This record gives sequence, C-alpha cells and structure tokens, in this order.
Amino acid sequence: MRRILSLALTTAAVAVTALPATASSATTAAAPSTLQWGPCPEGAPAPRLECATLGVPLNYRDPDGRQIEVAVSRLASEKPSKRRGVLLTNPGGPGGSGLTYPAVLAASGLPQEVLDSYDIIGFDPRGVGRSTPVTCDLTEEQQWRGNFPPYAHTAADVTREAGYARKIAEQCVSSRTAWMLPHTTTANTARDMDRLRTALGEPKLSYLGASYGSYLGAVYTTLFPQRGDRIVLDSNMGPGGYDVTAMRLLARGMEDRFPDFAAFAAKHHGYGLGTTPEQVTAKFYELVERLDAKPVQDVDGTAFRGYTFEQLYADGSMPALAEFWQAADMGGELPLPQLTEGTENLLASRFAVVCGDSRWPETVREYQRNAAVDRLKYPMLGGSTASINPCAFWPRERIEPPVRIAGHGPSNVLMVQNERDPGTPLAGARELRRAFGRRATMVTIDQGGHGVYPYGGNTCANDAATTFLTTGERPERDLACAAEETG
Repeated sequence: MRRILSLALTTAAVAVTALPATASSATTAAAPSTLQWGPCPEGAPAPRLECATLGVPLNYRDPDGRQIEVAVSRLASEKPSKRRGVLLTNPGGPGGSGLTYPAVLAASGLPQEVLDSYDIIGFDPRGVGRSTPVTCDLTEEQQWRGNFPPYAHTAADVTREAGYARKIAEQCVSSRTAWMLPHTTTANTARDMDRLRTALGEPKLSYLGASYGSYLGAVYTTLFPQRGDRIVLDSNMGPGGYDVTAMRLLARGMEDRFPDFAAFAAKHHGYGLGTTPEQVTAKFYELVERLDAKPVQDVDGTAFRGYTFEQLYADGSMPALAEFWQAADMGGELPLPQLTEGTENLLASRFAVVCGDSRWPETVREYQRNAAVDRLKYPMLGGSTASINPCAFWPRERIEPPVRIAGHGPSNVLMVQNERDPGTPLAGARELRRAFGRRATMVTIDQGGHGVYPYGGNTCANDAATTFLTTGERPERDLACAAEETG
C-alpha cells in the first residue's frame, strides 16, 4: 500500500490547552436562545465549553421536510457588561470539525477583549463529526490515499487514476448517506448558520473563519448581507470556493511558500540538505525521483510531495520537515502520521462539499491537458493537483448553482492574508477581494504559512483584526503589514 498523505485544507494545527473552569452564560437584551446548553461530548474537553444540538432542514426548499442535526458549542463571555453579541467561527476544511474551535482560539491567543465581547460559537458543519455525518465507506487504504491524486507524470497516469476516482465517486453516491449529498453544500451550511443565529436569539452575527471557512463566510454574507455584523475572513480562498481553480492553485501555493523552507534548510545545513536554497530545491527533486523509483516505508514521490506541502503550513513545522527529508535521504525511520477515527468522515464530507458545490471537468482529456500544463508551470505539485479526482464522476444534477460572491451589502468584511500561503495562495485572495469590491478591506502580511489571526504573531495584522472585532473600525484602505521578527 503506497501512502499518499491526506491534504486537509485547514488552519495550522494548534494544541488545545485547558481553560479556567469558571461560570459563564452571560446575557444581553437579545431574544433568549432556544438551544439547550449542556456538557460537550467526549473529545471536546475544554472545561468552559458548552454544547447543544440544532435541528435544520436537510433541504431548504422543503423546510418542513426531513431534518438533520448540527452540533454547536459555545464559549460564553464572562463579562456581560462588555458582551456585544456572538462570534461564529469555522477553522476550515471542508470536512473539518469546528466544535472545539472556540477553545482552540482561546488557548491560541485570541485577545481577552474579543473573548469578553462575544460568546464564541463553534459548530460541526452539516455532514461532519458530531453533526449528522456523511460517509463514502472508504477503506483504510482509500483513506491513506487521501483526497487528491498521485502525481501525473504522463497522460497515461491520468487515465490510470480515472478508474480509482470513479470508484470513490460511486462509493459516495451509493453509501447509506447518499441522500445527504445533494444538500451537503457550502450554501446550505451558510443557511444553517443563519438558523443558528436565530436559535441564539441574535439579530446579527459576527464571524471569524479561516481557509475554507473564508469561503463559507463569504457565502454567508452574500446570502444574508444584512444579518452579518463584523466579518473577518482569514487565509482566503478565491470567489469560486474549493473548485477546480482552487485545487490547481494549491500547486502555485507550494511554489510561493517553498523558498521559505529552502532558506531555512540552507541556513541549518546540519540537516545535510544543502547549503544554499538552490541546493535544497535540487534535493527536493532528487528525493521525489528516488522515492518514485523505490518507495521507503510505503512513501513514494507523491507522498513526499504531499507531506512537504502540509508541513509548509506553519514555520514551526520546518524542523520536523527537515528531519523527514533527512530520514528519507539517509534511510532513517520516517515519522509517519496515523489514521484517526475521524479520517473517513473528514474525507467523505470533503468530497461531498468540494464535488457538490461546483461543476468539475468531466473528461479525462481535460485533466490530462491541465496536468500537462501545471507540471511544467508548477512542477513541485502541479502534476497532482491538476489530475483527475472523484469530482469528475460526481452526479451532474445540482439543486442550485454556486453562490456568486459580489459587492452587494454593507462594507463590513475584513480579509487578512499571508503573502506566501501554501493552502490559500495570495492570488486567490486577491480575486475574492476584487469580487467583494467596496464591501471588503484586505490586510496582507509579508510572511509565509497558513493562518493569520491570532496564530501568526504579526502585530500589525492581529491589531487590525482585534480592533475591527471590538470597535468596528477597519483600516481606511487595504493595508500591507511588514514582516516582523519572531522568537
């Protein structure tokens, strides 16, 4: 079994630390919540986090029909006099659980004035985790294959992968949760968010979403422009969401970000990967060629590319990535991740949203052309991200077209974006900024990695986001934040 590591497009992983176990449940003049708050399920251990379940329509065109559940969490403000509303959050995905995310944000440095100003709300989107989940009945081997294809060196590689991609699509549409697939979309998750706003008794909601969560927030504020208060979008996808353009753009993201790692590895030449960035880059291609010819511990060239890409999400992962390269180069033991209990659902719900949100090319020939272009343009990852995947074989029927992000509505969106983000490249963020027009202001930061607020540590960007969330004031125009030295 060749391991092709799953690329889950979420914010950089942050450890959840315990929060003080004190009373919460602040109140305001808003209408009372209809949610029944209680202890969170196992796996959501933060002491102050409360959980509830919200029933929502499977199909919003039949609101009184079949219902599904959405799992919700709350980290309530402890300062009723300062509380101004709710801050709904999403950490990314699609397929990522957000139930513990309020605690993650609090433990990761979300400023106290923000914690005082809002009840921080998390949720598992429809199809995910503790909400009514979807499945594709993926085997362990299929889970190891992850969510995008092996690197296509030739047109024949794309043809070969088409059979596997078709099989995954067939499993999804014949699974016991196939009835959910047409309705497991970003637009319906945004509608669930507005049902949640109503259930919380709030006239408006503020929002903080990262990665895919940026697109979810953009869709929400497009569908419900008058019901959003202060909208912060972090590490932004393009206006088409996770479509074929976004998938291909990941290869550009790796090329944008890789020089940061090449400089790190060259500076720390004890890893033996080269003494210049050019030598480190050459080592990358040497290793992928060698591993494609002879995999080590089931890691082939595609798995090596994928692992490298994932570890570029955070500067703090660079030492571990350099050690992985060193082990692959010298024949050492590779520190491989393990499958977790939620991997099948993460991948299944990801397929559901990615393939269901928009139409993908349907002919093998088009993916062959795309892969031929991208492996020349972005050789590190382009032969993989442009190749064929299960979306090519998804049912053609869609209950509605994708939501078109536009500039209609109040000017209440703040975008924060790293210049060298591998997962949501700056090129896509700029397209979203253009789509929003006067509605948005964008803060770009001269740093690499995925995830800005509050993880990135750039004072200029973090202050802009905190000021907007707590006072409503944004920079008067788009702002460029300089790089800052980190410890």
